[in-house]
Amino acid sequence: MSKNKVQIFDTTLRDGEQVPGCKLNTQQKLVIAERLDTLGVDVIEAGFPISSPGDFTSVEAISKLVKNATVCGLTRANEKDIQVAADALKYAKRPRIHTGIGTSDSHILYKFNSTQDKIIERAVQAVTYAKTFVEDVEFYAEDAGRTDNVYLARVLERVIKAGATVLNIPDTTGYCLPDEYGAKIKFLKENVKGIDNVILSCHCHNDLGLATANAIAGVQNGARQIECTINGIGERAGNTALEEVVMILKQHPYLNLDTNINTKLLYSTSQLVQQSMGMVVQPNKAIIGENAFAHSSGIHQDGVIKNRETYEIIDPADVGVTESSIVLTARSGRAALAYRAKNVGYELTKIQLDDIYPQFLKFADHHKEVNDEDIHHLMELNHISKSKIAV
Repeated sequence: MSKNKVQIFDTTLRDGEQVPGCKLNTQQKLVIAERLDTLGVDVIEAGFPISSPGDFTSVEAISKLVKNATVCGLTRANEKDIQVAADALKYAKRPRIHTGIGTSDSHILYKFNSTQDKIIERAVQAVTYAKTFVEDVEFYAEDAGRTDNVYLARVLERVIKAGATVLNIPDTTGYCLPDEYGAKIKFLKENVKGIDNVILSCHCHNDLGLATANAIAGVQNGARQIECTINGIGERAGNTALEEVVMILKQHPYLNLDTNINTKLLYSTSQLVQQSMGMVVQPNKAIIGENAFAHSSGIHQDGVIKNRETYEIIDPADVGVTESSIVLTARSGRAALAYRAKNVGYELTKIQLDDIYPQFLKFADHHKEVNDEDIHHLMELNHISKSKIAV
């Protein structure tokens, strides 16, 4: 793999589906998996096979369907989980078992009632056993964000020796600051023997709104896989949003990092996931929100009408959005009114615009938004006819 290539590991169908109320049936998962494969993701985490018969069936079906991406199944660090995952993945062209265990003091003491040395033993045993089924084994050090770096390095060095090909460094609780998470990745790159032979992966949660920033800090410091979900869905406050990290890397070419994602499919993929899971994203969601390319302030509208790049760093077409939206409100200026009027057939003169604009403001003060029908009504009241435009 190129040193400048960042693999996109999509866990919409595993971590994303853990959101209350977002349960999908197998057919819905197949539709999304096929779209993710077309989108260009490198790895699809299809589910947690041992968690239920339905999840096993879905992972097996996705394994048969996916043509390009690696198909991954999650397990805990025990033989039964790993065996079941291997069975579910047996039809995959590129299977991966994702196994691991908690490594923070909190997890070791309270979750496992164990010791650091015993956790390392369990980690090595899990990777070794998974390796008997598939070549591609990813190890996750759960709660790595709160794990002591020196101990984390010990764990990772041992699982590399056991055959792990990818090392997942999760900020499970979304606690890290970007500089802390980036420094953790840098420390591991510099202090783990054999680290250059594996891929470091970022799996960040959004409890403090830092998932995307942490993932970017991770790849800036040597990680080459980002684990993310469409729309940033996931446990609690969610995961790193796929569309955000992909577009950050695309819009900042000086980072010299890239992905295989076909960004023109981002918006439609977001819509598919929203409709399937019944979880609508907030309008101001970056990249794919309803308002991501909408402008209602007069100053912004005037700038965008003159030159889109005045207030937009992303071309809407690059993410599959038809065009920017000029939304008429009481904050809109003359330029926006003239622009929207022209779009529905009225070529206003300066005098007409000056006459009608105060009426527009009075109307807009009593409505959240002025739509096309309202524009027609306003023109009729002022006896303004549509322009004769050649077809």
